[in-house]
Amino acid sequence: MRRILRQYVRPYVGTLAIAIVLMMISAAMTGAMAKLMEPIIDKIFTQQRRDMLFPVAGMVLLVFVVRGLATYGHTVMMNRMAQRCIADMQRDMFAHLVYADLAFFHGQQSGMLLSRFVSDVNHIRAALNQSLTGLGKNVFTLLFLVGVMVYQDWKMTLVSIFAFPAAAYFVARLGKKLRKVSTSTQVETGQLTSMLGQAFQGSKHVKSYGMEEFEKGRINSIIQRILALMNRTYRVSATATPISESLSGLAIVTIIVYGGMQVMAGQSTTGQLFSFIAAFLLAYEPMKRLAQLNNVMQMGLASADRMFQMLDSPPAIVDKPDAAPLSVAQPEMVFDDVRFTYADGTEALKGVSFTVPAGKTAALVGESGSGKSTILNLIPRFYDVTGGAICIDGIDIRDVTLQSLRKNMALVSQEVAIFNDTVRDNIAYGTEGATEDEIIAAAKSAAAHEFILELPQGYDTIVGENGVKLSGGQRQRISIARAMLRNAPLLLLDEATSALDTQSERLVQSALDRLQEGRTTVVVAHRLSTIMDADVIYVLSEGRIVESGRHEELLAAGGVYGRLYGNLLRESA
Repeated sequence: MRRILRQYVRPYVGTLAIAIVLMMISAAMTGAMAKLMEPIIDKIFTQQRRDMLFPVAGMVLLVFVVRGLATYGHTVMMNRMAQRCIADMQRDMFAHLVYADLAFFHGQQSGMLLSRFVSDVNHIRAALNQSLTGLGKNVFTLLFLVGVMVYQDWKMTLVSIFAFPAAAYFVARLGKKLRKVSTSTQVETGQLTSMLGQAFQGSKHVKSYGMEEFEKGRINSIIQRILALMNRTYRVSATATPISESLSGLAIVTIIVYGGMQVMAGQSTTGQLFSFIAAFLLAYEPMKRLAQLNNVMQMGLASADRMFQMLDSPPAIVDKPDAAPLSVAQPEMVFDDVRFTYADGTEALKGVSFTVPAGKTAALVGESGSGKSTILNLIPRFYDVTGGAICIDGIDIRDVTLQSLRKNMALVSQEVAIFNDTVRDNIAYGTEGATEDEIIAAAKSAAAHEFILELPQGYDTIVGENGVKLSGGQRQRISIARAMLRNAPLLLLDEATSALDTQSERLVQSALDRLQEGRTTVVVAHRLSTIMDADVIYVLSEGRIVESGRHEELLAAGGVYGRLYGNLLRESA
């Protein structure tokens, strides 16, 4: 809570101060209402003084009007501030995630991350709304009403006030239980979000394998666990009510007995007793709201714990303090005894050394798990090497800024990223200020212009989530057009044609050939037919380079490459 106040509430301290003043005014008016019970009973009903009727009635009306206006003012201001705080939290979370390492995303379920933004934030929003709006007002109201009680009879106040600390003790104990239950609930909610996303994205496979009942059972199981946790939350929350009601009832009985004896003995008036009882009853409401507020706050703080855990996990791959921008025209790339081990201990690369001359194409081939994709992920520093170095034009890529490094690269992968936006914006993604002519020229070079014009709105067509309205070949050609438009000197191709049919592969490969012209290119491919013209082919096996050369040389050598090529011919026969 201290961190939330310091980091997110402090920027709006001016608004908070004004709202607190309005809360104090509203609370003071509630205390005034209790105090007015004394002249109403004693002056009007008991003594029947006509001269006091309208003045007292006017005071009552004024109190209600002032309290209403003050309540409106502080409620609007505090809610507005709470919403700004939540917006700031969401902004910080996304800013943190968008710069997070690739390893972080591989170690997280997307549903868990989405749960931070939706479910957790809703709990924090409720806690902020009610704590900022309710905490101050209820505390001030309680103080003013206790002040009225002390003014009327300080002895009776001491006798009756035992209910407040006793209720606070029980509420605090319940709050600890609520926080634990809330944490479990948020974890299960994240699991539900993740599994729903998987089921929806894989709906084609769910149906083709007849797994509807299985998926329904998995989702129902999580729903039941969340239901049990929510029921437990409500049971724990509701426990505060009978406790506070019983303590308050006991306190009221004490007031009636003690106060009644005071009135009968002539040591107090009926109006003073009624004013005291009114103050106590009015104080009971903010006390009860504070108890309920504690429940909401504990749930919000459990969500805040999860949010801050994520925000406090710094990215491992960051710029060095003295990192310089990288600026090259045709970079030569050198891998110098590069080693890499994943977090789980898997050794993916075991001393890999090779060179890609400027403006040339190097292809990486090998069986699955040989380290090809790992090499490609190390070049843009999605991961950092654990040994050796990768240099571009003699500069270690760890010595340059990430932004400048990646600005000099374009990536075309089999996992095409197409956003639910127009074709135009998908092509221009990553290239600020691209003109219409440049976008069309890139589409033509990628053999995409013709099919784009056939779409319902041409370049303005919304392609749907993950480009669902396009074929695989069309999505890949938009990805190539994006790389064409970026016009980066270094090109990374990751099995860009592996998932395409023969006709689509021919169109895409033709576009890729044009894209590679004059660029330093690293290609990872399963289909060896797509890299036969590469300037140099590096063959990997178990994290090491075992062969290198051109296509004809490697075939003539009759080694690993020859075996892979023979397997390919047999598969296509």
